[in-house]
Amino acid sequence: MSIASFDSVPVLEVATGLQQLMDDHDMYRQVLRRFRQRYRDSAEQARTELLAGDAVSAQRTVHTLKGAAGMIGAHQLHHLSMALEPLFAGPPAQCIGPLAQLEQTLRTLMAAIDTELAAVQSPPMPPSPAPSASGEPGESRMLVQHLARLLDEGDGQAVDLLERSAAVLEAALGEEVFRKVAAAVHQFDFEAALAALPAPRR
Repeated sequence: MSIASFDSVPVLEVATGLQQLMDDHDMYRQVLRRFRQRYRDSAEQARTELLAGDAVSAQRTVHTLKGAAGMIGAHQLHHLSMALEPLFAGPPAQCIGPLAQLEQTLRTLMAAIDTELAAVQSPPMPPSPAPSASGEPGESRMLVQHLARLLDEGDGQAVDLLERSAAVLEAALGEEVFRKVAAAVHQFDFEAALAALPAPRR
């Protein structure tokens, strides 16, 4: 796998990231900040895990990075992660070069994110009125089902829904489950967030 094969792929396509979040510019910038904080060292982390003999964790790290990159419109990183992920099933040596390429692309992406965040001096996002935590049980259940559907589809609106309806979701799910779901969503690990949700009631 050569990084040159992805040279024509955009490092950061803002239009795609905005589309994932229904053109909510403030939310997109929040997501970019979270990505920068959470994933800056992901390639290095995967290499450390691989060299420690834990190819499963290294693959998981790259898998999560792939999903997060797709969420923000980081196409080059997304494609590189996708190409690298299956290599962890083979000899560790075949992953070292691609991991170095992934790290280089991640550094380039971080610079692009910094440029994007610095380019727009936006006013703080006004707080959205939170729904009452004492909503009808049927409405709360529908909200949880809607969140589950967004997570299953990998839809970036899940982040917005979680933040805007935190009170209702916490009341419906319970504090412990809500914390697990929220932590996974904020790391863009939608699979883990979906797994943490209770099974739907019949």
